Amino acid sequence: MRGTERREQLIEVSRRLFAEKGFEGTSVEEIAARAEVSKPVVYEHFGGKEGLYAVVVDREVGYLLTRIESALADAVRSRELVEQAALALLDYVENHTDGFRILVRDSSVASSSGSFASLLSDIASQVEGLLVTEFRRHGLDVRTAPMYSQMLVGMIALTGQWWLDARKPKKSEVAAHLVNLAWNGLSHLDPKPRLVTES
Repeated sequence: MRGTERREQLIEVSRRLFAEKGFEGTSVEEIAARAEVSKPVVYEHFGGKEGLYAVVVDREVGYLLTRIESALADAVRSRELVEQAALALLDYVENHTDGFRILVRDSSVASSSGSFASLLSDIASQVEGLLVTEFRRHGLDVRTAPMYSQMLVGMIALTGQWWLDARKPKKSEVAAHLVNLAWNGLSHLDPKPRLVTES
C-alpha cells in the first residue's frame, strides 16, 4: 500500500473507532490493530492519536460547513434559509453518522470552544447576515440579529443531536417541524419583546 493510501486507510479506521468509542476510549494500539499495521506506522503518519483525531475532525468540519454553506447560498427567502439549514444538518446526520458522532461527542454544542461549537459559530455568522436583511425589511432591531442567528442554529443543532439516535420521525418531517417552530415564531416577532413576569 502506498503512503497516501495507508494514510487514508488509517483516517477511515480511526474515524470509525472515534465514532464508536470516542477520543479517550480509542487507543493507538486499537487503530493499528484494526488497520493491520504496527503502532509506529500510525506515529509515522500522524505523530500519534491526537494528530490523527485532528485530521478526522478537520475533515468532518470542512465537509459539514461546505454542505451548509451551499444550502444557505441556495436560499432566496428567509423561510428557505431555515428549511435548507435544517435539511443540510439532518442530511449530514443521516449520511455521515460517524462524523456527526465525533463532532458532538467530544465537542458539545454547549461548549464555547471546540470544533462543533466553532462550526456552529461560523454557520451562525452566515445566518446573521441573512437575518439582518430581513430584520431591516420588517423594521426590527438589526443589533439583535446575532442573537437570533445563534438561537436558530442552536435549535437545529440540538435537534440534530436528538435525531441522531431517535431517527423518528423521518428527516423531512423533523425538518418541517423545525421550520414550523422557527418560521411561525420568526414571522410574528414582537419588535420589543418582554417577559410577562417582569414588573
